[in-house]
Amino acid sequence: MTPQPNPQRLRPQPRPLARLSALVLLPALLAACTGTEEPQVALRVALLTDGGATLRTVTPNADSNSAPVNADKTVAVTDGVTLNSLSGGQRLALTLSTGIESRDSDLADVQPFAALPFAQTCLVQTASSASRDRLLALSQCPNGPQQLALYNASGSLVWTALLRAYLPPTPGQDVPPVSLAVLGDVGLVARPRVGGGSEVLRAAPRNSGDTVAEVSDPLPTPAIRALVAYNQGILAATDGGVQKVDAAGVPDGTALAAFGARRFDRLWSGTAGSQNLLAAWRSNVLSNQSAQPLLVWDGNTSRTAATVASVSDLRDLTLAPDGNLYTLTASTLTRYNTALGLQSGNFTPRVLLTGLNDARAVVWLVPPVTATAD
Repeated sequence: MTPQPNPQRLRPQPRPLARLSALVLLPALLAACTGTEEPQVALRVALLTDGGATLRTVTPNADSNSAPVNADKTVAVTDGVTLNSLSGGQRLALTLSTGIESRDSDLADVQPFAALPFAQTCLVQTASSASRDRLLALSQCPNGPQQLALYNASGSLVWTALLRAYLPPTPGQDVPPVSLAVLGDVGLVARPRVGGGSEVLRAAPRNSGDTVAEVSDPLPTPAIRALVAYNQGILAATDGGVQKVDAAGVPDGTALAAFGARRFDRLWSGTAGSQNLLAAWRSNVLSNQSAQPLLVWDGNTSRTAATVASVSDLRDLTLAPDGNLYTLTASTLTRYNTALGLQSGNFTPRVLLTGLNDARAVVWLVPPVTATAD
């Protein structure tokens, strides 16, 4: 899956350091941060916009004082659902309603994931493992069953599972959504329950190598607004704060002190340098309130989560290894210096793109490596 450097662009006998991938170099570069804004490796950012009809990349300049962004590639897609970064960061997974495909950082070299053995495929959501080596996808066609598929990062199918039928509650602003999370070869699904709250189901193979996973009986829980893989576990956004879930997927009832015992609707995780970060946000759309604080935490239990900014209509964000956090609203892409902000409280926001139409998803990518010798 990893694209190789173009040999015509390499000089003879490059130094060993020049052959290292950009992703390997990023943590070392960021580890030298001293609290001042230093030169950073420029990552590429991929966006799914126009309601899922356009996939594009941009390369923000590392120097915050220069032009904000360089446009790269734009391609039309059909029924785009979301984007996920894959392990290594040099490729992304584009989820379409009919299947998943992998693309390189130039949005080329399209490699379809393995076809699903479903009578009909209507993908509506995907979730990545913390290390981005697994991708859990949910298919839900109108009046059809809910079906899961677990892929590895190369696009091979690990297992599929048929979820038990259920009667969904009448949609409403306070009804929790369907949420996914994956840890190893175990998938978790939280879905709304009639009468209030959520129910969770655990899908996993009984034996190593099984291509059909077993699904647990639904377990009732308080409302789960979001799930995310973080470090070696899974966290849930609930009305009582961000909580760890047990092996069955049930929140433990104890809010992480860093975020307090308050409601959140979205969770994201990612790595910036050597830090595993967690971001949380309460939807202002669902609450009919003004912009809501976006919080980020570095996992240090002695610290509270820091407020990055107050954001309205947050569609997605990505925590990138260049030390930045990129937020995407329906119309705007903004960069925040997370590495600096967690130390000084100054996240130095910079608007990179405006005028986007119904943007849906954002991920970071490592651009092709051009090696040179001194």
